[in-house]
Amino acid sequence: MYYLKWTAGLLAAMLLWLAISVYGGLSGWWLSAIAPAGDTAAFTRALGEKLHAEKRGNTALVLIENGEVVAQDFSASVDTIDQDTLFPLASASKLLAAYGVLSLVESGALALDAPVSQYLTRWQLPDSEFDNNKVTVRRLLSHTAGLTDGLGFDDYKADESVPTLEESLANPRASRGEKTIEVGLEPGSEWKYSGGSYLLLELLVEETSGMSFERWMQQAVFDPLGMRRATYAYLADQDSISYSYDTSGQRAPLYRYASAAATGLSASTDDLVKFATALARPGSAPQPALGAASVDLLRQPLGYQLGAAIWGPGAMLYAPTGDDFVFGHDGSNEPAINSALRVNPANGDAIVVLSTGRAFLASSLAYEWTLWQTGYPDFFAFDTALSSAVTPALFGLAVILVVFVALLVRRRRRVHN
Repeated sequence: MYYLKWTAGLLAAMLLWLAISVYGGLSGWWLSAIAPAGDTAAFTRALGEKLHAEKRGNTALVLIENGEVVAQDFSASVDTIDQDTLFPLASASKLLAAYGVLSLVESGALALDAPVSQYLTRWQLPDSEFDNNKVTVRRLLSHTAGLTDGLGFDDYKADESVPTLEESLANPRASRGEKTIEVGLEPGSEWKYSGGSYLLLELLVEETSGMSFERWMQQAVFDPLGMRRATYAYLADQDSISYSYDTSGQRAPLYRYASAAATGLSASTDDLVKFATALARPGSAPQPALGAASVDLLRQPLGYQLGAAIWGPGAMLYAPTGDDFVFGHDGSNEPAINSALRVNPANGDAIVVLSTGRAFLASSLAYEWTLWQTGYPDFFAFDTALSSAVTPALFGLAVILVVFVALLVRRRRRVHN
């Protein structure tokens, strides 16, 4: 009986330490930033070394502190790029689309929690076992509306016809497998990524504003913020662009996209610096854009995984910062398109990284920034954070086992003496 108690105690201690180790990994205890906190010069040097060691294709990087650009790097393998060069944003397009949707909410044209069906005439969600009237703007923005498509929109070649919004909603071309845009979960019950949600929001903007989605975004977002180059037009038809490259560094085709809101935006770092500043300092734009309350709404925690808040109505919530979150959006697409925009509302700092030719370079550099800013790994780096717990977990288990054996030997000696 005695040994059973000791064994139970040992197992309990080991399980407790494993739990502490994993928690510590996810909280950044075992990770080190690439530069001391607050040392912008050291961080810029370290980030530049990482960028130049790993880049292929083109990469544009800008650091912002207190609303001012403090560092930038335009690294090209082939093309000449600068702050005005257009890059494809892939899914980072969604954050700007959400900003445009919230401008309709702020004007009173849309209600966040009304059924979206009441605004739509050109297409409706198919009937399901769930109540489609629970699909709202807030839930579509945060991927909590119960849509289970998991899109992933596939590309269209330059000579292909791009379908209408209604055609894409009814029969989307997915990057993997066949997808249907429909309600497959109880709306509001859980987070599930849905590109189809943003295709539906694109239609909602058009029906509510009476304009094309592209025209509304130009009027409500790009013009007020001074985003001169941002466009949903076919990238190959524009001047001063970053071409796409595959992971071997070879130039790849430029594609068209059926969903402007979900994945179709191209922008320059100059555009995104202005957008990031508008997120960090609402009301600082040349003309009125979204107010502070609407910007705050972008990062209202609504989507959760493993109990952690990861998504708001439009923004990814990368890591906690006090009672707030570093927020923004990443995007990736084949062949090796990657973008990242992150803002720390606690100090107004931000980072913008755009790349072609390396699948996750932008996200990797932005991860380093988040860790340096907050001490926490972002949720994109779950594997890295978890891996960091392996060594301390094993070391702690070994220490527990040694202590257990030592105590057991000591007790046996006392008994025999």
